[in-house]
Amino acid sequence: MRTSRSKIEDPSGWWLPVPLLLIFLVVPVAIELTLMAADYGFFATPRLRHTAYQYGAFWAGLLGNWRPNYAAQPWLMFFTYSFLHAGFLHIAGNMTSLVYLMQLNARNLRGWPFFLLYLISALGGALGFALLGTAFNPMVGASGALFGLTGAWRYQDWIAEPDLNRRARIILRDCFLLALLNLFMWVLEDGALAWESHLGGFVAGVVTMAVINRFRTRKTSTQ
Repeated sequence: MRTSRSKIEDPSGWWLPVPLLLIFLVVPVAIELTLMAADYGFFATPRLRHTAYQYGAFWAGLLGNWRPNYAAQPWLMFFTYSFLHAGFLHIAGNMTSLVYLMQLNARNLRGWPFFLLYLISALGGALGFALLGTAFNPMVGASGALFGLTGAWRYQDWIAEPDLNRRARIILRDCFLLALLNLFMWVLEDGALAWESHLGGFVAGVVTMAVINRFRTRKTSTQ
């Protein structure tokens, strides 16, 4: 038996892509733990979180006439926001969801396809917030990318259904459940929910997964 350097597998079927795990899970956790330690005064200054948000969060105003802290900030913030979080519960919920969604997508998304879909979903989440949002508060969190992974997972179930009428019903059901979930989260968080990012990430995940599947189909047909 050979073990791959790019993944961890066990008999239960759990799949953890090591390089991607380091980028999308370990790095956000390390950042949040550092910011939490600063919040409690263990080192640095409690203003460290404020500084991190100033430089890495998504600020819709930077797409207008706000002055960036550095030249590339209006572009890099479309990705850096997904590595920042707003506390222990936020990071714990998102990272637990990430590991679970990795398992749901393990059959169809590994290696570079997973990497690209995650980043495109994060971008889609930022675009959704930029186009549909009205708040000028900073937006942080990996949930846009996570909803993209959800979209990729649901897309696989949609295309697996050969009956078009039943497929349409499944799509409508899934969209209703996701809307209900966002409403519940919105109420739970007292309106401090970037549902626009969730919608943008979900759409980006579905579209990206469709493109990946089409590319794979063409590649298979030419072999």
